[in-house]
Amino acid sequence: MALATFAAGCFWGVEARFAGLHGVLSTEVGYTGGSTPHPTYEQVCSHATGHAEAVRIEYDPATITYEELLRAFFDMHDPTQRNRQGPDVGSQYRSAIFFHDRAQEEAASAGIRRLSADGAFKRTIVTEIVPAREWWRAEEYHQRYFEKHPRFGCAF
Repeated sequence: MALATFAAGCFWGVEARFAGLHGVLSTEVGYTGGSTPHPTYEQVCSHATGHAEAVRIEYDPATITYEELLRAFFDMHDPTQRNRQGPDVGSQYRSAIFFHDRAQEEAASAGIRRLSADGAFKRTIVTEIVPAREWWRAEEYHQRYFEKHPRFGCAF
């Protein structure tokens, strides 16, 4: 089994998309990339912690590759928007790939180069590629949010 961590806007929809992929064994939403230990949702939303809303994925690399996870990541959000996705604005909604090893870092960089060369997006991709840092699990009410609140649906 392997881990992957991505930030692509509000973590509810991102988690729902990744959870539906064959080969993804589990997902968890949380906060990473900042400096405040044990941040709360309210602290992250204050823009003072530096954390992003992110999804940590446990996956089976024999069933789904990291490159396939990257493709899904780039398909589910606009990686050209800095510190926002749709109506959600703030650094906690930034586009980021938090790599767990050198191979993930290289795959993420190669993926961005390929998308840029192919002209997949009209604007420059601003996705950060940074080492995975300490992970802080989000409050329980955020976990699998759309499964708990199906009437809200998923925008994806």
